[in-house]
Amino acid sequence: MKKGMEVYDMFAPKAEENNDGEQPQTFNYKQAGFTEDVPRARVHSVESFGSVDGPGIRFIIFLKGCKMRCRYCHNPDTWDEHSDDLRTADDLLSQALRYRTYWGKTGGITVSGGEALLQLDFMLDLFRKAKAQGIHTCLDTSAQPFTRNEPFFSKFEELMKYTDLILLDIKHIDNEGHKRLTGWGNENILDCARYLSDISKPVWVRHVLVPTITDDDAYLHRLRQFLVTLRNIERIEVLPYHAMGVYKWEKLGIRYTLGGVDSPAQERVRNAERILRGEE
Repeated sequence: MKKGMEVYDMFAPKAEENNDGEQPQTFNYKQAGFTEDVPRARVHSVESFGSVDGPGIRFIIFLKGCKMRCRYCHNPDTWDEHSDDLRTADDLLSQALRYRTYWGKTGGITVSGGEALLQLDFMLDLFRKAKAQGIHTCLDTSAQPFTRNEPFFSKFEELMKYTDLILLDIKHIDNEGHKRLTGWGNENILDCARYLSDISKPVWVRHVLVPTITDDDAYLHRLRQFLVTLRNIERIEVLPYHAMGVYKWEKLGIRYTLGGVDSPAQERVRNAERILRGEE
């Protein structure tokens, strides 16, 4: 086995877990030494003045833990769910409010990952308290954990009451292509998109344009055919593939499998935008 492959295998997704969604993770805070059994986020990092993850200037919380293994992920250091930084909603909200004067009428709080929906109890606590203070809330998610099974679905329904905007990352429209790209199928992810449409929850769709994988016109038209069935999409963002996070893979000893793939030309990005937005 080549050097680094042991780590890569440890991070590889399990095939039998491929497409059933993921139940919310539970954590016994009292057993961990905390005096109160309140949700605590496993935090990777925070960004005080984010400007690309939702409208306006935003306080962004990046949580740890993700089941997908996207081949182009630029933050593989968020995959592992373990964190020494366990924070309550009150703690993070207090930190975020220091920057409220910069948000104006359009900014607010965004929670990203990793995959934020793996920490659903914390998300409920944070967004409920944020909305009580009139803060705009945004969830950046791949929807990989989504399922209509309980207890996830009831909690997700409740979370949507306190969520103003979803940034939905659709990695690949074809189920088999999604498996090859992320290690997971996409049926439950597309089901989440349909559910969000049914409840008219505002969504910005994000799609990473990867040459030879998600950039040919026939593929983009298939994705467009799905998007037009949804009535809640406010914006479609095409994100050009880049390899700026490769050094993190190398640091973790994980084999990067998209070596040699260049970023798409600007004309191909614009072509994808025209197709996905129906501007042809």
